[in-house]
Amino acid sequence: MTETVPASGTVHWIGAGLSTGGGLAALCDSDAVRQVRVWHRTEGRAAEALAHLGLTGRAEPRAYTLPALTAELAPGDIVVSMLPAPAHAPLLAACVREGAHFACSSYVSEAVLEQVPAAETAGLVVLTECGLDPGIDHLFAHSLVTRAEHAIGADRPASYRLTSYCGGVPAVPNDFRYRFSWAPAGVLGALRSPARYIEDGAETVADRPWEVTRPHGIDGETFEVYPNRDSVPFVEQYELPTAWKARTFVRGTLRLDGWRDAWDSVFEELKGGDDERIGALARELAARYPTTDADRDRVVLAVSLEVDADGEDGDSGRRRSWTGRYLLDLEGDAAESAMARCVSRTLALGVRHILDGSLPPGLSRAAETARRCEEWLSELGGEGLEFRLTVG
Repeated sequence: MTETVPASGTVHWIGAGLSTGGGLAALCDSDAVRQVRVWHRTEGRAAEALAHLGLTGRAEPRAYTLPALTAELAPGDIVVSMLPAPAHAPLLAACVREGAHFACSSYVSEAVLEQVPAAETAGLVVLTECGLDPGIDHLFAHSLVTRAEHAIGADRPASYRLTSYCGGVPAVPNDFRYRFSWAPAGVLGALRSPARYIEDGAETVADRPWEVTRPHGIDGETFEVYPNRDSVPFVEQYELPTAWKARTFVRGTLRLDGWRDAWDSVFEELKGGDDERIGALARELAARYPTTDADRDRVVLAVSLEVDADGEDGDSGRRRSWTGRYLLDLEGDAAESAMARCVSRTLALGVRHILDGSLPPGLSRAAETARRCEEWLSELGGEGLEFRLTVG
């Protein structure tokens, strides 16, 4: 097996937008980090971001272009991409050429997967899906599956219902029931993508995910949820026992109650499918409903698993049914938004595991093994990310 290239101690943090928060500060404070360079659209904007985070003098501001970054990469450096997902593949290609590790919080794309074999051969870590959603949601799901297996038995026939809903919403609801805390074009683009999931034991596709929005209660509060992306591959990724049959398996988005009605005019525009008009609409909405320094955001992530075993308990000592739920419900403050706290601190934890050499070369995710999952959850709890596990 190829050995992992030792980390040099230099971290290149690319992009300093709304999801950059305390995780960057944690890296600056880490004994394993020799230097941090923060790359943004201009050196001035990078310096402003560092000042806002109280990191002036603790990280070096840089004006980002791919050639400029490439010129400063050295073997063993770690590149952390906070850029939009389409920018990851070119960044990873530069990392492979220069012998640098790569980390991001985004889903794995085909363009990234194509480069993983070369990265693995070169001894480089490609860490992905290491943020909030995807990221912490994966950790919660793996933990619940492992606990249910111990209670029910992985070989015992059973049926299950797994739901995972996450959303960034205003802490103080507004008439639009939303404020933009990440790229508005990405928000609308996600709504335009069909969603595949399992309902009533069968695969289902929603061409317009918002049309299957439904109420979802959490601790007495009503939210609205809808499926997004393709949930089905995560049945395998979450390692659900093959003896268990999925009644429901949905990964989706959570919004405040009343969101669907408030967005009715937006949905009418999305139905038209005009890319230019939708791009203009994204800019209009972002200007009208931004997350400003005076606003406080809220992140809610609820992952639940219910398992019902077939037959009677008998003398096996196994339980007939099991339920468990993780809930993360955080509000931002003046120092850091809830979204930035969740995404950047989870990603920084992943970077620290690259620094200490505990991640193998090639593609890696936080939740690839049950043991690592519990370790990461314990470490995240120490990062100020409070969450609650309920088992019934």
